[in-house]
Amino acid sequence: MYRDYIENYLKETKQIAESISIEEINCCVEILKNAKKQKGRLFILGVGGSAANASHAVNDFRKIGGLETYAPTDNVSELTARTNDEGWDTAFVEWLKVSQLSDNDVIMVLSVGGGSEHASLNIVNALKYAKEKNAKVVSIVSRDGGYSKRVSDTCILVPVVASERITPHAEGWQGVVWHLLVNAMVTK
Repeated sequence: MYRDYIENYLKETKQIAESISIEEINCCVEILKNAKKQKGRLFILGVGGSAANASHAVNDFRKIGGLETYAPTDNVSELTARTNDEGWDTAFVEWLKVSQLSDNDVIMVLSVGGGSEHASLNIVNALKYAKEKNAKVVSIVSRDGGYSKRVSDTCILVPVVASERITPHAEGWQGVVWHLLVNAMVTK
């Protein structure tokens, strides 16, 4: 009954696998390994489904990769207090300020669109702050990559192969890529 849809989805997944940038992924591994060597931290930012991915990725980077890693969305009490008291647009940047973000640290953005003047301003504002602090920025995004792509030290762009399935492919590939990154970090 759904065979055509399933075959098409898997065909699109194969297209993404064949066109995603190996160079950008390699650069991201190097940035993360360098942060670990310098005793830096990784902060993963995402909203919606990407926030759920951020939480899972935190576990993997900490447990498997041995890199101190956090996601502000994992502390729902602080996140909602900041959103209520200060506003959604500044929730991430204020969290990063308390975390004393430094030039040894890395911000990883997991996002479908990467942020803009009209969407995900919490990510955009956090990235502006990261650049002020000379922290490295890496991103796993789709569409045109948005603000994240413009300011990232490396951007892994999940290519758009079907406009009606941008979000499921983007969020699914976030998982593929972060698992790849974590395991590449611990490979000799």
